[in-house]
Amino acid sequence: MKYALVVFETDASRALIQADRDAYRASYEAWIGELAAAGKLAGGDALDTEGRGAVTVRKAADGSATVADGPVHGGEESLGGWFVLEVADHDEAVRIARGFPTPEALELRPVLESA
Repeated sequence: MKYALVVFETDASRALIQADRDAYRASYEAWIGELAAAGKLAGGDALDTEGRGAVTVRKAADGSATVADGPVHGGEESLGGWFVLEVADHDEAVRIARGFPTPEALELRPVLESA
């Protein structure tokens, strides 16, 4: 069973990480390495949250699209990246998420898999 672990950064989490970037980087890389070695990491990527900002494209019922600078949901939290976990069940996904070594907010969602 696959779960998406979606990472949301906040101003507070960015400040904590920037205060000790090397330590957070080391713990983050160790966590990822452990997941990969255990066969629990099926994919994922970090997003560039410091470069060019997000762009939102909204499609209307008539097929037209509007484009605006900024994330879909404004506010303090911004999408920072995601992982795809290969786990036995929901409880294992939660256990893995609880061990995430940096202070961002996380969201877990089951991945819809083709039948």
